[in-house]
Amino acid sequence: MSSSFLSSPSSSSSSSSAHPLVPYGWDDEWAAAFAPHGERGLVPGRVVRVDRGQCDVVTADGPVRVDTEFVTPHDPLRVICTGDWAVVDPGGDPRYVQTYLPRRTAFVRSTSSKRSEGQILAANVDFAIIAVSLAVELDLGRIERFLALAWESGAQPLVVLTKADLVPDPVGLAYLVQDVETAAPGVQVLAVSSTDGDGLDVLGAVVSGGTSVLLGQSGAGKSTLANALLGEDVMDVRAARDIDGKGRHTTTTRNLLVLPGGGVLIDTPGLRGVGLFDAGSGVGQVFSEIEELARGCRFLDCAHVAEPGCAVLEALESGVLPERRLDSYRKLLRENQRIVAKTDARLRNELRREWKRRGAEGRAAMEAKRGNRAWQ
Repeated sequence: MSSSFLSSPSSSSSSSSAHPLVPYGWDDEWAAAFAPHGERGLVPGRVVRVDRGQCDVVTADGPVRVDTEFVTPHDPLRVICTGDWAVVDPGGDPRYVQTYLPRRTAFVRSTSSKRSEGQILAANVDFAIIAVSLAVELDLGRIERFLALAWESGAQPLVVLTKADLVPDPVGLAYLVQDVETAAPGVQVLAVSSTDGDGLDVLGAVVSGGTSVLLGQSGAGKSTLANALLGEDVMDVRAARDIDGKGRHTTTTRNLLVLPGGGVLIDTPGLRGVGLFDAGSGVGQVFSEIEELARGCRFLDCAHVAEPGCAVLEALESGVLPERRLDSYRKLLRENQRIVAKTDARLRNELRREWKRRGAEGRAAMEAKRGNRAWQ
């Protein structure tokens, strides 16, 4: 296990009276949650890396490597994850995680499994940093997808446009930031260059306030950004392809790193697929302007397709609501409904009835149209 990930906190970041785990995010609330376990002689620790049924945990007495097989291994959402606060038996042989403290937040995506399983990527995260490379054309739909998962996790999203030095025109860069801001209402958008340092001071100030997870596709510059925040080359970096800006997975595990300016950062491997997993409220938050418009629709169950008195369609026709936003909203809602329906029989039946109703209405409209043509 590399000492870079588990370096002891400096004296400047913790006093002798402070708990040794404070730099890793330990606070009074975690202490209160752990108290019953402490009475049994167990110790707390922050999980900084998980791989192959074992995990690296930082405790007050230093780093330990422990087994995770005893922690609900058959539930993918309850397995030990980077960012968890683990409960460890210091005298166990072998040592293993007995349980973990209840999570405050959890970043979960859908897997490719037909069983619609969720995969937890990081736990107890305060900020979800979505890294987007300016070396390639912006994909606003993908950004909205990341944002939906971030809002659903309970963390505060932050979009970081990396490689800003590749857009030397300040006016052009401002337009790109503005485009992302329209797709990310209520979210701070930062243009950052790890090469010349632009924007790093603002980002460093944000992440110093807690635990952050760094998310994005391969080639988005996550590892380079992590190194810039750490002030040293800890993460392996490889150049992205010029043709599409994609890179190879330089980070293969999720690693929790203590930042010199305060806070901790979880770096993750590049994500090719970002499937929603029961993220209905997250989708609603990403498209808050559409949700607000929908409150003015004539019908409470308005689908915003062809209903009379639809405030959303009126905004679309007037140009207030961009068509791209509505299309993306519909797409993510449909995807999320399909995911939830796989595990919710009631919702599955409701969707079937709705599809049948719309199909019948469509057929009736076609028959009416044919009848009108026959009379002409």
